[in-house]
Amino acid sequence: MAIVEVAIIPMGTGNTSVSKYVADCHKILEEQKSVKSLLTPMGSILEGDLDLIFQEIRKMHEVPFASGAMRVSTTIRIDDRRDKDASIEQKIKSVEEKM
Repeated sequence: MAIVEVAIIPMGTGNTSVSKYVADCHKILEEQKSVKSLLTPMGSILEGDLDLIFQEIRKMHEVPFASGAMRVSTTIRIDDRRDKDASIEQKIKSVEEKM
């Protein structure tokens, strides 16, 4: 199972606020049940099958364009661990145990 951090940044909107675009992107994630998601102040964390995550990111990337953005920058970081199961909660717990 992959854990992916994604940040979708609309540009050319005429406004510095991006919260409406973020909310609209998260509506995409709420419509499906195959990818787990966590909203953070600087992006979103997705957990699930990597192919399904890419499908959802592609849909999310189009959202700002549909709302009038002239340019969209999407940053993706992937943690695809294959030696053992990983989850958002497990990664956080592992760090907290060491603090």
